Amino acid sequence: MREKQVLPVAVVGLTAALVAVVALWTLDRAGTSDQVVVTSDGPAQAIEWKLVTTWPKGLPGLGAAPENFARRVNEASGGRLRIKVFGAGEIVPAFEVFDAVSQGVAEAGHGASYYWKGKIPASVFYTAVPFGMTAQEANGWLHYGGGLQLWHELYAPFGVVPFAGGSTGVQMAGWFNIRLNNREDLNGLKMRIPGLAGEVFDAAGGSAVRIAGGEVYTSMQTGVIDAVEWVGPYNDRTLGLMEVGDYYYYPGWHEPGAMLEIIVNADALAALPADLQAIVRVAARATNTDMLDDFTAHNSESLQILLTDFDTEVLPLPDDIMDALYDSSQVAIQSLVESDPMARKIADSYFDFAERVRTYHEISERAYLNGRDRLLPPVTLTAE
Repeated sequence: MREKQVLPVAVVGLTAALVAVVALWTLDRAGTSDQVVVTSDGPAQAIEWKLVTTWPKGLPGLGAAPENFARRVNEASGGRLRIKVFGAGEIVPAFEVFDAVSQGVAEAGHGASYYWKGKIPASVFYTAVPFGMTAQEANGWLHYGGGLQLWHELYAPFGVVPFAGGSTGVQMAGWFNIRLNNREDLNGLKMRIPGLAGEVFDAAGGSAVRIAGGEVYTSMQTGVIDAVEWVGPYNDRTLGLMEVGDYYYYPGWHEPGAMLEIIVNADALAALPADLQAIVRVAARATNTDMLDDFTAHNSESLQILLTDFDTEVLPLPDDIMDALYDSSQVAIQSLVESDPMARKIADSYFDFAERVRTYHEISERAYLNGRDRLLPPVTLTAE
């Protein structure tokens, strides 16, 4: 008699998961979350999670992504799993988010994996590789090229499960208080630039400084640093960096498709019913896509505001500086893979995929953009 009950129970559970996930998909397609209620069998007592972030509370773009993730989970689960988001410093400092999730201080986190470089050297591959893949390319590697499985393997010893948690797209090279004419201008220049790119900047003659987002404005204003890379027009304008930086340089050689992460305590995730685990996974995937959409739209809008309202001087990095940074990046990457077996394993997968997708994009993305630019009026980066 007991065996006959297994199938109906399983069907009910799977049906509940399917209803919740479809509701989440419908929610994102509709672009609104108002008055969405999903019912599902489950415990009467709601499960409550804390999510800590590396971003200042309320920061658009970067800070909005974890809020949106929490909202999607809360609504798709019908309130059975409720996630409360805390900004940097509210429970733990920005650079302690990973440890907080690993130790169970919080069940989830949102941040950038290269902040954990000192603990997990290979983590840099999951934010950005200098002169590496764009957001579109990196997402392909993660979800269809084996990158996500390697990421899970990398974090498993710490009891943490990672998911892609958004991308900013190609970033800007940053704000500088001196005009860059040649590679000698990097010598001794103090710049806020984290991750593997910080090592590259050091090797090219500069001095990399590790500062959390909430401190970059004051650090530039007081001369603690001479330059800062944060993200791009959208978040840079939010932080007011146009008020403390004189020259805005591109392209973002250091973060060509910066990925963010949603991390979850492995025990907390395993303790959830199967349908709630599915909701967490699908909500993370939706957040990953949505954040890139958000940055694409608002970076474009904010650049126009910087050009017209603030008369920002937007300049390309000189070729010899790009050459120096590229040369230094190859040395830094080689040093990393030689010193860390897991970094080598991930690098082999990353660069193999990067070469294949680069070949395809030569006749797709690049060919199309070149053809379009030949036919349209030239882009201007000055106020009109």
